[in-house]
Amino acid sequence: MLAYAADTPRPAGRAGSPKALTLIIAGHAVLLAAVMSAKMEVLPRVIDEPPIIFNVPKPAPEPQPPQPTPQADPQPTQRPIQDPVIDRTPPIADMGQQGETKVATGPAFPPLPPARDYIVPDPPKHVPVKLGPRFATSQSAVKPPYPLDKIRGEEEATLKLRLSIDARGRVTAVDPVGVADPSFLEAARRHIIRAWRYKPATEDGVGVPSSTVISLSFRLEDV
Repeated sequence: MLAYAADTPRPAGRAGSPKALTLIIAGHAVLLAAVMSAKMEVLPRVIDEPPIIFNVPKPAPEPQPPQPTPQADPQPTQRPIQDPVIDRTPPIADMGQQGETKVATGPAFPPLPPARDYIVPDPPKHVPVKLGPRFATSQSAVKPPYPLDKIRGEEEATLKLRLSIDARGRVTAVDPVGVADPSFLEAARRHIIRAWRYKPATEDGVGVPSSTVISLSFRLEDV
């Protein structure tokens, strides 16, 4: 408060009045007292109340339906006791027949032979139909050319040859059976492979490879 009074501007050249200063101090004192004596607003204190406990009574059990009264089983009707059937012997009625009854029997069958005496025949086996090769070369192409050296030497020969024939009827190989002159053999081999034809051998109608043995003669009279 004193600082406020000291900071208040005063007219220059004039000293502060003691009376005014006294009034200012008194005013501030009154104001301070009023503030200190003012009643502060106090919020009421809220006190939590204890919870209220209600005891819920247990429901009474529902009444059970009345149980039916068991009735006594009726007494079984007692049947009269009879004698066991096994003890009863049926009476035998005499039909007036005398002697034993004979049953007519037919002729007796002879005993069967032992099983080992039976012979089961084997099923028939398939036998394929086979046909050998058949010569199919024209007559003009049968004779091979005569070797020139054998013509000059006036030599003749008869060759025994084995021919290999394929499934189309063509001769694929010519081999000598026994001894053969090389010139006659070479002339025969070249001509037969080139010109001779056969109907091929067949098995159930299907062409198959085969072979055959022939005799081929070289004669000067045929030149």
